[in-house]
Amino acid sequence: MFPEYDVIVVGAGHAGCEAAVAAANMGSRVLLVTMNMQTIAQMSCNPAMGGVAKGQIVREIDALGGYSGIVTDHTMLQFRMLNLSKGPAMWSPRAQSDRMLFAAKWREMLEANPLIDFWQDMVKSLIVKGDQVKGVVTSMGLEITSKSVVLTNGTFLNGIIHIGEKQLGGGRAGEKASSGITEQLVELGFHAGRMKTGTPPRVDGRSLDYSRMEVQPGDENPSRFSFTETPKLEKQLPCHITYTSPEVHDLLRTGFDRSPMFSGRIRGLGPRYCPSIEDKIDRFADKDRHQLFVEPEGWNTCEIYVNGFSSSLPEDVQYKALRKVAGFENVKMFRPGYAIEYDFFPPTQLRLNLETQLIHGLFFAGQINGTTGYEEAASQGLMAGINAHQYIHDLEPFILKRSDAYIGVLIDDLVNKGTDEPYRMFTSRAEFRILLRQDNADLRLTPLAKDLGMHHLESRMERVKDKNEAISAISKVFRDESIAPEEINPYLESVDSAPIRQKMKLYTILLRPGVDIPAMRKYVSWLDVLLSPYDEEQLVSSEIHMKYEGYILKEKEMVDKMERLESIRIKPDFDYKILNALSHEARQNSPR
Repeated sequence: MFPEYDVIVVGAGHAGCEAAVAAANMGSRVLLVTMNMQTIAQMSCNPAMGGVAKGQIVREIDALGGYSGIVTDHTMLQFRMLNLSKGPAMWSPRAQSDRMLFAAKWREMLEANPLIDFWQDMVKSLIVKGDQVKGVVTSMGLEITSKSVVLTNGTFLNGIIHIGEKQLGGGRAGEKASSGITEQLVELGFHAGRMKTGTPPRVDGRSLDYSRMEVQPGDENPSRFSFTETPKLEKQLPCHITYTSPEVHDLLRTGFDRSPMFSGRIRGLGPRYCPSIEDKIDRFADKDRHQLFVEPEGWNTCEIYVNGFSSSLPEDVQYKALRKVAGFENVKMFRPGYAIEYDFFPPTQLRLNLETQLIHGLFFAGQINGTTGYEEAASQGLMAGINAHQYIHDLEPFILKRSDAYIGVLIDDLVNKGTDEPYRMFTSRAEFRILLRQDNADLRLTPLAKDLGMHHLESRMERVKDKNEAISAISKVFRDESIAPEEINPYLESVDSAPIRQKMKLYTILLRPGVDIPAMRKYVSWLDVLLSPYDEEQLVSSEIHMKYEGYILKEKEMVDKMERLESIRIKPDFDYKILNALSHEARQNSPR
């Protein structure tokens, strides 16, 4: 019934989808196994992609030939570039997505690849011979053979949903949990643990009073995630912001005695940086209010995601508390929030190519490795798919260093440090973040992907070549051309910068705080003409390169130094807790 596949991917969430297309685009024959064909690429939690550091990851996925950025660009409702008031290393793209269109676009792109087959079933065990994986066994009793397997089970491994005192078996609301794999892997010698995550209630947008909330519009000139010519976002839906209050907090506290989190029924640790609303009011009792983001789920639905109100309290407590939030006085709830507890495997059991140390040809990606977030999962799926292909063809593993990409930081952290709580990426985790900006992901990574044999990236390489040439040409304009005081002083005065008294190079002017290329073009017509052949992306990258050239060079020197120091071993009994310069989290997670 089935041929022998090169790669079997178990699970069709964000990690599974990227793993499947990565392996297939390199020429491997792939089978994508999912328990439900209708929930491929489902956005289980918030309907958004990107954010601080996560946006950089999506751009890196795109630069490496993945599809998350393309799908997001085709299906977003709103785009915002976060942290524009900070340096460009902190700029992070974020998009609000149409949940249903997002999943539909992903499935369309998967089905367009002739090397990807699909099978709807639950994988209950692996076929293992000696220390080699040889395929999977499904709940129907079917044995499907393959040369490698990528497990991307998300929150489905022995998943339990908690709502107050109720416990339901499931990997997601309305979907059953997966069993069998954890037990087999433990028998094979793997260590397993439990983690917890949660989601907020979904409500009826028709029942909300938006006049009592703050409007959060998208960017006036929205950008995109993909470095390809994806559609430009012409219209956007606004999000809104509202707040909890002491009255809301008091109502939530009435359910604490029935909370699975406080009663100890949940054994797994939850995400440190995305706590439930009950956790927030318990841990930050001095805060009178907490911010809530009211996010639309799509163009053609009234369903609303209440970001910031994640909860596992009883549904009646959630409902009563929500009705005391400004704008939610008459709210109708579609479904309550819940916590979900699931199995994961500490990622220190992996190699840097995401292959397990115990079983050759078996790869883990996504929440099975202890991460949280679509973006972290998708990037691991991409790398696991690439490396599954490399493995079956006896090719060198594809491993990104910490200085190459946020994806390299993520995997290095997981494999070498491990995690006992859901791992989330932040810009602070990347020591070389000036080099790992969102604007230059294509320049850093597309050539690496092309060298792997991803032939669908031919046109992207042309764009990379054009962009590099444009950056050099724009820089030459600014270093060669001088400008007279009467031409530039009106602009300088408009940004409270000191006027010049004699001709000066454009480059020197650009280095001043508050000065930028788009504004200079409006004041200097001949400069506008000189720069007209270049698009916005090329101009932005060129400006960053010129303004931060010294910092970039310094960071490259640091990379060289760190690579020389990497071979130096630290004594096993070294006490990291005495290093106050380390974050509290880093000291907690130190080896000792």
